[in-house]
Amino acid sequence: MTKTKQMQKNKIWIYVSIAAIVALGFFLRFYNIENTPPGVYPDEAVNGIDAINAINTGDYQWFYPANNGREGLFMNLVALCFSLFGISVMSLKLPAILCGTLTILGTYLLTKELFADYLESRRERIALIAGYLVAVSYWAINFSRISFRANMLPMVLVFSFYFLWKGLRTKKWTDFAFGGLVFGIGLHTYIAFRIAPVILIVALISFILSRKDFLKDYWKQILVFSIFTIIAAAPMFYTFYIHPEYLESRSASVSVLSPEVNGGHPIKTFSWSLFLSLIKYNFVGDMNWRHNFPPYPILDIFSGTAFLFGLIYSILRLIRLFTLRIFKKEQSEKMNLYLFLIAWFFIMLAPEFMTAEGLPHALRAIGTLPVVFIFAALAIDYFIERAEKYSLFSRKLFMALIILMLLSIGFFNGIKYHRFWATRTETARSFEKVLMDISVYLKTLPTQKEKFVVAENMQRIPIILFNQKMLNLNLVYSGQIEYLRPKTKDFIIILTDKNDDVINYLQNKFPDLQLEEKKDNYGLSFYIMQ
Repeated sequence: MTKTKQMQKNKIWIYVSIAAIVALGFFLRFYNIENTPPGVYPDEAVNGIDAINAINTGDYQWFYPANNGREGLFMNLVALCFSLFGISVMSLKLPAILCGTLTILGTYLLTKELFADYLESRRERIALIAGYLVAVSYWAINFSRISFRANMLPMVLVFSFYFLWKGLRTKKWTDFAFGGLVFGIGLHTYIAFRIAPVILIVALISFILSRKDFLKDYWKQILVFSIFTIIAAAPMFYTFYIHPEYLESRSASVSVLSPEVNGGHPIKTFSWSLFLSLIKYNFVGDMNWRHNFPPYPILDIFSGTAFLFGLIYSILRLIRLFTLRIFKKEQSEKMNLYLFLIAWFFIMLAPEFMTAEGLPHALRAIGTLPVVFIFAALAIDYFIERAEKYSLFSRKLFMALIILMLLSIGFFNGIKYHRFWATRTETARSFEKVLMDISVYLKTLPTQKEKFVVAENMQRIPIILFNQKMLNLNLVYSGQIEYLRPKTKDFIIILTDKNDDVINYLQNKFPDLQLEEKKDNYGLSFYIMQ
């Protein structure tokens, strides 16, 4: 076989591999999406309500102020899916699924660029491993199946950084333009993105210090990147200008810098928050059942160990290269790489450790997701390279073990999510599954029957979302049941929980009503009176 044919064969193998990895990632994110996770959390449903209002009014907003305020891009994507596929659980979650799937591809492409000075076979190996780990990560799978706008953040970061690093290699202004455009879109995704420009500042300083005449050689490209970033972010800048109150967030009230939070001990509070933020990867994870499978760490033991090794290895390498730069004037492009990865990790971890509520918090740290698996891939590659000095048999045995380990990660995380986490009562309760049970039950009732659902402010949102055009549907607050006045004798009252005060009041008001419990296979119940 000629060298050219061998290269073509290798390229085909690579294309098939990344296509298979992306397809696997999509399957793990899309499979049984109507039923898993069990229920639609009210925060997800709010996104759907905003999307429906946008469709009905034509008022697609850059920022939706409801529910503590949310950047509008995700809701507008949900609106697009509703328009194309109708209102359903699948279409509500499809933007999150697609963003999570694209993050796999973006991580692969970015990793290839980050290690562009490696041999082709080696950088492809690191990139494929990184992409695969994102594809089968429990952490990534879980959030990609929840309709949260935060799912856009990892995708935006990997693609903007991909075009940026590619541009640094090619010096093509189009790469910088695309990179800037995607980075500017980041402001439309999730509040945690607002700290991401610090990563670029650190990277810029690093390149200025390590490359002679860097600004002279790249000032035009930097300008192009900046201009396209501003163009993409301009609508949000303008929105914040005319609505400065949108810039405020609940984060200030839970910040470790707040005296009310730190009790006059900011360093102690900060240190504890950082500690909790770090241990979630390997030791004790997020205790919120929507975010994780408590109390386990968010990474499996293999990925977690590889990540920890990769992070420590990168820090040690950076220290060594920085020391050589200072004392021996030796320059190395690797210093830029390691500093970039480390800065990315700790800067995007800041939205978590700079708060003191609900820690560890896997959602606030979602911006670290791609770089965590790049560190892990770097560690796995490190050991593969070290195995090269051994005999052919030993190398093949080691590679077989690596492949077995990677396959076991995918199998373990898939089973963990779809078989164990998804069937737990705690999971169903955390997503308030009874609200979806009520939504489904309402559809079984006759159209002419008056339907009264006693539900509080956030509880009613999933019910409204999936019963938009239902006739004779009335929602009542528990504190206002005295206003519950059926027009006919053909009515039913549905309660989201067993509120004895409400039940006693209704039975006194309507003596003929009988209370019936509706229990699902998770052991969760709602109640009907008719």
